[in-house]
Amino acid sequence: MPIRYELIVTWSTEDQSYIVEVPELPGCMGDGATYQEAVANAEVVIGEWIQTARELGRPIPEPRGRLLYA
Repeated sequence: MPIRYELIVTWSTEDQSYIVEVPELPGCMGDGATYQEAVANAEVVIGEWIQTARELGRPIPEPRGRLLYA
């Protein structure tokens, strides 16, 4: 399933790793030594976040989406 949530990827000099935040899912973050690893780890955490929310009966935000550029 493609990830449709906004991902914010930044480099942390302090941690020497990429940090991925998922602003639509509070507290949902991932990291990794490479950009690709960080995004892959974030995808795993997104799945876990959604699964936990379902188990707890909490609402799961719909992805906001963004404008598509032609």
